[in-house]
Amino acid sequence: MKKKEARGAILAAALVMAAVFAGLFLGGRARLRVGQKSLVPSPVTSAEAAEIPSWTRAVQRVTEDRGEPVGKQAKVTVPDELRHYKDTRRFLAIQVAEWRKHHFDTPQDYADLAGLISRGEMVEVKPVSSSYILYGVGGRATGEPFTVYDTAARKSIPLLDRAEVSAEYERIAQSQSTLKDEISGLRAELSSLSKKERARRAELQKKVAAKEKSLKDALAEKESLDSFYGSSQGEERLFERREKLEALAKDFEGREYNLSNAASRKQMKVRMLSHLRPEALKVLEEVADSYSRKFNRPLPISSLVRPHEYQMELSKVNPNAIRMQTPPHSTGLAFDIFNKYMTAEEQQYVMDELARLEDAGRIEVLRENRDHFHVFAFIDGTRPDEALIKQSLGKAGEAE
Repeated sequence: MKKKEARGAILAAALVMAAVFAGLFLGGRARLRVGQKSLVPSPVTSAEAAEIPSWTRAVQRVTEDRGEPVGKQAKVTVPDELRHYKDTRRFLAIQVAEWRKHHFDTPQDYADLAGLISRGEMVEVKPVSSSYILYGVGGRATGEPFTVYDTAARKSIPLLDRAEVSAEYERIAQSQSTLKDEISGLRAELSSLSKKERARRAELQKKVAAKEKSLKDALAEKESLDSFYGSSQGEERLFERREKLEALAKDFEGREYNLSNAASRKQMKVRMLSHLRPEALKVLEEVADSYSRKFNRPLPISSLVRPHEYQMELSKVNPNAIRMQTPPHSTGLAFDIFNKYMTAEEQQYVMDELARLEDAGRIEVLRENRDHFHVFAFIDGTRPDEALIKQSLGKAGEAE
């Protein structure tokens, strides 16, 4: 079936070079409280420092001035294989059908992804190689504490260890006690004033209202913590998820990460997002090797696996990030090629290569409106049956 121009759901625009450095090499020190951020940089390790020069050289090759139009300004002929189908749901339906065909696990959050990595179902894609470079992967990763995603409630739950849970309860209790004492003191002072001292009374009443609001927020925070960790059964499930992350953090292929440190958490998240299933990595390397040989520069890759939780966060700032039950990137079979700096010849070459692979039934591909080629690899190198694709059309239209 031929494709028509894309007008439906399109994925994220390219994340710039600075975001990559922020994701890979920067972080911050933060307290345990969920939502608190810090921009204090952490030292770059010797292993990372060794990779920076080659990564920087690769970036220079990707972004160097070609002396001719690039990206959207370059005039290209888009093959039918890289256009949308007449029924725009079909493109996503094919990818959903592949997931339904094989019934493999997809990560809802980093804890799930840790399990897939530990079991070897996902393989790491290095930041830079002789033929490709990760350019923006993990750009939305933060140093905030890890969470798990509650699909029913559509919200993230703080993923704490036993000591951290106790510390949170202690912090909340101390905050409530302090606020109650402060409110009591303000009210005592207020009651001692005469009605004529209107300005001072108004000032104190404003302070009391603010403290009462803070007390109400602290109570809500405790109730929220109770809802997650208040029952032994729910608590144990969360502790088990935490242990998956801790196991990976202690030995992430020879490197250890500190889950109590914001900079370390951020680096670990970016590294976890730098994974694909082996079948997708094989396709990525094939296209990258061909492009690199032809143009003597690395192929820029802007996105790999995305847990469902990360996809939801991305959709808050990028309306083109797909919000559905099984987004293609959560399968670990999808990756994005960034074409913003490519000339017409480069883009045409890559598109022709991708069209060839789609014609062979090995991938599904789309040229997106915002500087990307979205590539989805099939596990056994064959497209799902048409019957399964048709059954998946409704699923492709569902959004959270």
